Amino acid sequence: FCFLHGFDAEEDLVRSLACMSTSERIKAIQKMPETMRKKREIRNKVLKEISKKSRHRGARPSCCTQCLQGAAVSFRRFGNTLSEYFHQLRVWHKTLKIIGAEFGTSVLSYFVFLKWLLNFNIFSFLINFSFITIPQFLAAEPNNLSFTGLELFTGAGYFQQTVLYYGFYTNATISKMENGSSYNMQLAYIFTVGIYFVICFLILLFSMAKFFSRNFINPQAFSVNASKLLCTWDFNITNEKAVKLKQKNLHTQIKEDLTEVNKEVLNFSVMERLLRIAIHLLAWVASLGTAVAACTGVYFLSINNLELFMKGHRNDLESQTAMLVLPVIVSLLNTLIPFFFSWLGHLEKFQTPGQHIYVTIIRNIILKISIVGILCYYWIDIVATSESQCWETLVGQDIYRLVLVDFIFCLLGCFFGEFLRRIIGTTVCVSLGLPEFDIGRNVLDLIYAQTLTWIGILFSPLLPGIQMIAFFIVFFVKKVSLMRNCQPPRQVWRTAQMMTSFIFLLFCPSFLGVLSVIGVTVWRLKPSEECGPFRGLSSMYAAVAEWIQILESYTASKWVVWIYHNLITSELFFFILSSFVLIITYLYWQIIQGRKTMTELLRKQINN
Repeated sequence: FCFLHGFDAEEDLVRSLACMSTSERIKAIQKMPETMRKKREIRNKVLKEISKKSRHRGARPSCCTQCLQGAAVSFRRFGNTLSEYFHQLRVWHKTLKIIGAEFGTSVLSYFVFLKWLLNFNIFSFLINFSFITIPQFLAAEPNNLSFTGLELFTGAGYFQQTVLYYGFYTNATISKMENGSSYNMQLAYIFTVGIYFVICFLILLFSMAKFFSRNFINPQAFSVNASKLLCTWDFNITNEKAVKLKQKNLHTQIKEDLTEVNKEVLNFSVMERLLRIAIHLLAWVASLGTAVAACTGVYFLSINNLELFMKGHRNDLESQTAMLVLPVIVSLLNTLIPFFFSWLGHLEKFQTPGQHIYVTIIRNIILKISIVGILCYYWIDIVATSESQCWETLVGQDIYRLVLVDFIFCLLGCFFGEFLRRIIGTTVCVSLGLPEFDIGRNVLDLIYAQTLTWIGILFSPLLPGIQMIAFFIVFFVKKVSLMRNCQPPRQVWRTAQMMTSFIFLLFCPSFLGVLSVIGVTVWRLKPSEECGPFRGLSSMYAAVAEWIQILESYTASKWVVWIYHNLITSELFFFILSSFVLIITYLYWQIIQGRKTMTELLRKQINN
């Protein structure tokens, strides 16, 4: 009797499911507290019941309906296949999983940040290449200079007469047909660069907000630790390698959580505290003094660099090869001084690895941003007022050399800083052991390289493409060096806020500093008289003012003129906009504080 009753109940269930829509039926089957095998059996019975009903009714879909259903199925299969291919093309997906499992989230955050910058530069390159470089190809004149190969390192010679630099771009309106549409290169150049920086600003802002909400206000951070053991295993994993990788990853996460839970608060005596404060002060004095000395050396070297260029022949590759001295010295300072900062951090003996990394990052950012600031002052105040025929191209060449030499030193740093250190630690001095991956130094190298790329976009539109290739190579070189030369951190710790800190440092002071440099260049500096799209104008921005004057004579364009005069050039509009943004920011801050309080109360209730 019980068997018959259960059979009738199952028949009723199949009939009720057959009457549902497809989406409702799928959800109902998923919610059943049955095994996967039982769910599949019920699904197959439901499909048979539906097919019986359709045959009984004799309702066959029309030819058009069958074609649409077939097209939908084919399109879905094509989308799934395309998704699988794209997933395979993401060569770093598996790499990031392996790094996270072997070295923890602290080292993984560096590679996630590097991947983010790589995607960022791909986007930058596509924008500049599409709206600036491709139109210039249509109006480009033949290059009569010979290519010797040395230009790859100096950026001079043959490259001066290519789309790589600002000076090669025309100031004419490009039109391939007499009565066809035209392309104003002046407006295209300044609007592309301007809109690009607006998009960068929004991307950085939303990225910071996304990582902040994911890491700082993450409800999972307040979950019970046992859930990590009981609820995180993915039972769809069947491959043996994937299982072992997942086990390592889970093992590392649990170690990080336990380290945070078992964190010890050390109590120091008064004398020990005074001694630690004195050591910290001496370390800061030494680091700031080193940064000031480095900036002074870079300033005087850059002055000598300009004099060397002005005395030599402008197209003489030998004289321009001597200008590699400046980027080599700058890269040497940016490579060696961070090792000194790391040594100071070890002397200070911070209580947690996080404190050591953040202090090292702050010292490195002071050094690198100060050097970039000195170089920007040299370009804006000295090079721009020099007797050079095309000072914008000269600045572009300087930045090209800095980016290239910095990339070479990054690769050399993997060899000398990690490979040789491993050889010494395993053969000569075994007590040293394998080196650890220096997160602070490597992250600041990325921020420094991206800052140079942003500054150079105005003077060398294809610079993001060069940086894109460099970041791609650095990703895999660093990955190989990490796997073969480095050991996991001795002190495991969880870095939920690390990526947010990286994006914030990229935004301020790096991006905001670049905006100020670009603003001064566009609004204040006089362009070269003999090269570039803005030749003959009082400033680059004057091209926009002249365009607005032309639009004033057209009735259909009056709305553009109104927006320009009443919004873009209005101080009152930006004052009101800034006030509105501050009010919204304050309201959101209060909401966040209220949610944090509610989260704490809920956490106490869970504990109770």
